[in-house]
Amino acid sequence: MDLARADGHEVMIELPMEPEDFPQTDTGPYTLLADADIDELDRRLNWLMGRATGYFGVTNYFGGAFFESDTATTAFMARMRSRGLAFIDDGQARRRQGAYARASADRIVDETREAASILAALNALEASARQNGQALGTGMGFPVTVATAAHWIRGLDERGVQLAPASALAQRPGVRRG
Repeated sequence: MDLARADGHEVMIELPMEPEDFPQTDTGPYTLLADADIDELDRRLNWLMGRATGYFGVTNYFGGAFFESDTATTAFMARMRSRGLAFIDDGQARRRQGAYARASADRIVDETREAASILAALNALEASARQNGQALGTGMGFPVTVATAAHWIRGLDERGVQLAPASALAQRPGVRRG
């Protein structure tokens, strides 16, 4: 994380959140659960967030069931807001607001871990950005994702597209973009 920040990159941490098929998909012992009481949510959040420093925000790892719970999601967003942290999700929490700064990805680029599929998703994201003025994509650090994205990025200048950090797309309550 320190090396990434020193190289000018933003850093987020990924928090495991209860998937729709939990516990068949086991996201670990500190998964944020939809039916956890506030004390348990705080205990797990504190443990997860205490594993690193220097991040500007968090992102979700799974979370379909978690985001269906108004109680859990509201408490989570309140904790992000109180810590001044952004919440950038993979698109599953699009209808949820409340964090200090908030954005949802328009597309997960590596749902299929094949270079051609990832490239097609990145091209679709670029088309969306052209149409809407901006687009946010998310993906994992799989070698094929990193290699394909690195290849795709090389031609952005010639295509008139500029990359922006996730924080540039995160909306803060009460702050209007000019």
